[in-house]
Amino acid sequence: MAFEFPASFRFAESHEYANADGELVRVGISAFAVDQLGDIVFVDLPEVGESLEKGSSFGSVESVKAVEDMYAPLAGEVIQRNEAVLASPEELQNDPHGEGWLLMLRPSDPSQLQNLMDAETYAAKVNAG
Repeated sequence: MAFEFPASFRFAESHEYANADGELVRVGISAFAVDQLGDIVFVDLPEVGESLEKGSSFGSVESVKAVEDMYAPLAGEVIQRNEAVLASPEELQNDPHGEGWLLMLRPSDPSQLQNLMDAETYAAKVNAG
């Protein structure tokens, strides 16, 4: 199965995405990562106001197969978390790049976005693997 990713998104090696939305950045995990996990039963996210360091764990996703940590694709402050995904983890499976987003961050250094893979590079990596 070949995955397609929104052209405006940037991706981390660990399969999280970052999508600039004005001065904020929407963070989630890619459709590829969701597919690898299988049926998602629980999502753990940080509280609003927490500061994340680039590359640090910010929560976990639990599926019937495994529990996987998620890593911040860039540093910033958690402005909002997706309560709908916390209440209904299947939202993450249904629409990982849309309604299944996880966090809104105020980046401490927006230029960190440029260090992430673009959608084309990420798609080539996961579709080749």
